Amino acid sequence: MTALPDHHDIAPPMRTLAELRDALRIWGIPGDLQAFEKELADADLDDLTHVREITQAYRHRVLLRCDPQAMAALMRTTEDVTSELGRKMAEGNTR
Repeated sequence: MTALPDHHDIAPPMRTLAELRDALRIWGIPGDLQAFEKELADADLDDLTHVREITQAYRHRVLLRCDPQAMAALMRTTEDVTSELGRKMAEGNTR
């Protein structure tokens, strides 16, 4: 599997399936580890492209949980985003 990008300084190691399982256990959203195990069990392990896609998707979930800005963005309400978009559009129209 692939190594993590260098810009994720606080991310746990996830170079192996064992490390990814540990990261999901600690950092994952509840149910992530079970869903990961089910997807792997259901996958054709000879299809390395599909296995890589599965592992990358779950690595990215952990990376999101480790990134405070990403988590803050995910926690915003629809109303908050709509309000900010409206303000920015209004500012753009006044220029």
